[in-house]
Amino acid sequence: MTAIDPLYDKKCTCPLCNTSFTTKKIRLRFIKMTNLDTDFFPTYADHNPLLYYINVCPDCGFSFHEKTSSSLSLNEKMLLIEKVCSRWIPRSFGSIRTVKDALITYKLAAYCALLRKERHIIIAGMYIRIAWLYRSQKKRKQEKRFMKLALKEYEASYMTGDFKGTKVTELQTMYLIGELFRRMGQINEATKYFSRVIEKQSKTTETNIIQLAKDGWHKIREVQQI
Repeated sequence: MTAIDPLYDKKCTCPLCNTSFTTKKIRLRFIKMTNLDTDFFPTYADHNPLLYYINVCPDCGFSFHEKTSSSLSLNEKMLLIEKVCSRWIPRSFGSIRTVKDALITYKLAAYCALLRKERHIIIAGMYIRIAWLYRSQKKRKQEKRFMKLALKEYEASYMTGDFKGTKVTELQTMYLIGELFRRMGQINEATKYFSRVIEKQSKTTETNIIQLAKDGWHKIREVQQI
């Protein structure tokens, strides 16, 4: 009996240049999460799907995720061609990826998303994943840098409400802002957002988020009492 490979080739079409290419993804049956950190950073047993989240066109360099709109405006195309394609050296990220490879793909995708002026919540999701990958490498300085960028985008998303229509809820957004502030050492801001989350406890079914906010608030109190 032939063993099933955890990785498979997924066919993609570049929304920018229409090139067809394949990229690796991990079969769901092989994804086994062993831990979830307080900012939702997942740790996996063997195969890490975070490495394969971004698709990169080998021909033009346009980088995108599954939720990226396949329809690009003329202005978006012109800007991407100028800022990305003109500087791109053709190469493929369609094989097995290292953390270093994945970091490159996320940074490319974040740059493309910024050029396209995608939702803040989408850009925040890319930045926080970059921070997670740096954490997995124990590169604290780079982790903190991208955590700060993620925080800025999550705040903008909360203020504009552009998380609506995505899988990220308002409560999750508020909690993440509070948790990132806590990790950045900005205690007053962290407490403010944790309190906003806890105030919603009688009006929500997201009890796990309420508990996480309470845990974060207690961690702050413990540190303050030392």
